[in-house]
Amino acid sequence: MELLTIGAFARLARLSPKALRLYDDLSLLPPAHVDPDTGYRWYSPDQLARARQVAWLRQLDMPLARIRKVLDLPRPARADELAAYWEERERGHKAQRELVGFLVNQLMGKGNTMYQVSVRDVPARALITVTEQLGADQIGEFATPLFKLFGGPTIPRPEGSAGLPFLRYHGELSNDSDGPVEFCCPVNEADIDEVAGRFPDMTASADRAGREAYIGVPKADMVTALGFESLHQWLAEHNEQSDWQPRQIFLLDPAAADATDVVYELAVRLS
Repeated sequence: MELLTIGAFARLARLSPKALRLYDDLSLLPPAHVDPDTGYRWYSPDQLARARQVAWLRQLDMPLARIRKVLDLPRPARADELAAYWEERERGHKAQRELVGFLVNQLMGKGNTMYQVSVRDVPARALITVTEQLGADQIGEFATPLFKLFGGPTIPRPEGSAGLPFLRYHGELSNDSDGPVEFCCPVNEADIDEVAGRFPDMTASADRAGREAYIGVPKADMVTALGFESLHQWLAEHNEQSDWQPRQIFLLDPAAADATDVVYELAVRLS
């Protein structure tokens, strides 16, 4: 089969040569042949279908790393991954609409409907933890396997809500900045040494007893900022102080939850 120059392939794929060079660097769409002397790239007509799929997915603002993940999957799994991505985008659009409404009300001097904040006592607990520097779009990849492992029966945890694993945020995360995110799993005090020995890359620590203010967040509102604003407002109105290291305590698997189900609690410790 006759190979195509990068220019000819770019025209057929309706992509720029610059984009093709970037996709090659990311191993997303490597050329069929690279001239060893000149470094010139040549493409096969068989690569046009993948090139067009890359272009279409970019029109959906899908990050290149995720496009590579999607296109490397078997065909039925690609469709599932694309549907999951678009569901995330729609939740993000909903969150942005709500944030705009929140800001408009603030600018006009109107009140906003906030989450109901509750307070509870938290017992002293032993924890097994691991921390990574993450961006907002990396949290799921970091946390999902940890919640699956440490939420299971192989970890001896305290009963009830005190034994639920959680994320603790030590800095502000956004689309433009990352920060330290700590995964924490409560462990029965008598078993902490044994558990720490099974996971040498993690750290054993203690969580002091105290009080925390918290809200429940349904799946439909998972990506909104109103939870944090609700806690900030409640702290100011009740003259309460906090170290402001929010904890995200998952109650349900978001993938299996309905839109109205409360999937996690957002909590802050009170001083």
